[in-house]
Order: sequence, then structure tokens, then C-alpha cells
Amino acid sequence: MEKIEKKLKEVTIRFAGDSGDGMQITGTQFTNTTAMMGNDLSTFPDYPAEIRAPQGTLFGVSGFQIHFGSTEINTPGDNCDVLVAMNAAALKVNLRGLIPGGAIIANTDGFNDKNLKLAKYATNPLKD
Repeated sequence: MEKIEKKLKEVTIRFAGDSGDGMQITGTQFTNTTAMMGNDLSTFPDYPAEIRAPQGTLFGVSGFQIHFGSTEINTPGDNCDVLVAMNAAALKVNLRGLIPGGAIIANTDGFNDKNLKLAKYATNPLKD
């Protein structure tokens, strides 16, 4: 596979998974590292309802979005350039917010038969 390298002035990344998967901690750690590298940034933590939905369901998805760059950043971003999806439900809930041609980083272990059924996928979106 050929390595494609692009230099961007700003990027928006959304981390998404089940509530309790550590998306807020992951986002916070990424934010701290980004700030230490001298980038400007804005974040948006996205918490589900206080009552925890069953794991793998669409209602239990938690997220953290960070917009960062070498220019002045004033908002957490509307759509994301990169979506990090920890399971099928996280992909389904957040896919509409990914820009056309954006990148998806998926935890393939979160796309087993049970999670696909809970997220109401007829087929595995990573293979279709």
C-alpha cells in the first residue's frame, strides 16, 4: 500500500464508542498532546443520557470531538475529517458527520455479529 501524505492547516477528529469505553479520556489525552505541540484547538465532549444504555446500542454512543490546527481555531468543528469508531453503533451514529472522502479508523473487534445486530446493520459496513 502506497503511503499518502497530506499537510493540513486544521483537522477535526471525532472519537466515538460506547459510554464507558473511555472516549472522554482518549479525547482529553489527545487534546493535551495537541496543546503541548503548540496547536490551537477547541473541543466538544458528547455524553449520552445519564442512564447507561446497553452496550452496542445506538442510544449508548459517547463521543469526543477535537478541532485543532496551526491556525486560530474558534469552534469544535461542524463535520469531522477523521472518525475513530470503536464499534458498529458508533459508526452508524456518527457517519453522517464525516466529510466526503474523510478517514475512518475502526476497531474491527467492535463489528462482531452481536454488535452489528444491536446497531441494526444487515451487513457489516466494513466489508460492504
